[in-house]
Amino acid sequence: MITRYSRPVAAAIWSQDTKYKIWFEIEAHAATKMAELGVIPKESADAIWAKGKDATFDADRIDEIERTTKHDVIAFLTHVAEIVGEEARFLHQGMTSSDVLDTCFAVQLARSSDLLIEGVDRVLAALETRAKEHKYTPTVGRSHGIHAEPVTFGLKLAGYHAEFQRAKRRLITAKEEIATCAISGAVGTFANVDPAVEQYVADQMGLTVEPVSTQVIPRDRHAAFFAALGVVASSVERLAVEIRHLQRTEVLEAEEFFDKGQKGSSAMPHKRNPILTENLTGLARLVRSAVTPAMENVALWHERDISHSSVERGIGPDATIHLDFALHRLANVVERLNVYPENMQKNIDRLGGLVHSQRVMLALTQAGVSREDAYAAVQENAMKVWRGEGAFLDFLKADDRVTLPADQLEALFDLGYHTKNVDVVFKRVFGEG
Repeated sequence: MITRYSRPVAAAIWSQDTKYKIWFEIEAHAATKMAELGVIPKESADAIWAKGKDATFDADRIDEIERTTKHDVIAFLTHVAEIVGEEARFLHQGMTSSDVLDTCFAVQLARSSDLLIEGVDRVLAALETRAKEHKYTPTVGRSHGIHAEPVTFGLKLAGYHAEFQRAKRRLITAKEEIATCAISGAVGTFANVDPAVEQYVADQMGLTVEPVSTQVIPRDRHAAFFAALGVVASSVERLAVEIRHLQRTEVLEAEEFFDKGQKGSSAMPHKRNPILTENLTGLARLVRSAVTPAMENVALWHERDISHSSVERGIGPDATIHLDFALHRLANVVERLNVYPENMQKNIDRLGGLVHSQRVMLALTQAGVSREDAYAAVQENAMKVWRGEGAFLDFLKADDRVTLPADQLEALFDLGYHTKNVDVVFKRVFGEG
């Protein structure tokens, strides 16, 4: 996890303090239920809570113990015993380390999911505001990076809004799938721990029980979770790349905000670079880098090995913290995006009306010209414009193959024709016209 690209609220979920607090809660909740079942004395369970609930677990001390034990959960339990005293012997009855580790990981991923969903909500709000602001702002649509036909800038942003609606649903589903609890003991048979303990811990920690935990929670869940994060990261990048393209000097239809005192280059004082959206592309790559390792973690040996452990210690905090940061950075970019409608219009006009070529061709076919002949006539005149020889409408009027009256030709160059169904799309996306 890189501090530069993390929000404190997201990083806190993965802190040592938070982890050890969750570990204690899992152990203590289990003890409470075991006491209810008569497995351990109730006074011991009460003492565990009383002495441990407000305790500060010393990470340095746990590390010191682990240097001898070579086992992090045992080191933690040993440290808890130093705090709780003799009642600590009733902790971890019938449980195995993965019960604690996997359940804690599920809690951390679920809490991270909540932050990610909040981040997507902020992106959605920003996109909706700016889309409605520019609902009818004409701009050129591009395919292959080349001018195609007119759209509106609001329509562009509405498309991204629809995509982030899907991103939100993916994250909700990912959270539901990852938020499972396993308190089933060695190889998951419940031989030494009652299944009721698992259900109780799950309820207390806001999780559901894992139907079959073979000593670990199956890693297909984690693979699906990180895959969902990877898709959301790709959506972040797609919007970031669009903004980067629109900010190019030759285009300059939209631009990242540039604060007073900000510097664009150490060498060239005139520079205004799309550094935030470039950074978002990089962060998206980092998030996606977690997907393949998560997939490879699915195939563990038999009931359990720990080849997944080192991977998850890295990708858990890294992917969630970086995506959280990226979503809020993206929202900030959209909220403060400089939009230049005059440049959009200028770029529409750069090709002298060529963006209306399809309308002309279709009008000719409606007038009785074959599609092949109509296409050839329109294309030949369009190529003259590409070569800078004149205006498209003038060439069409002078071409005998173009049998349409001048006033009808001129009407085909109406920009408003291309925005007549914007309301339909906006109603689909935002539920209103």
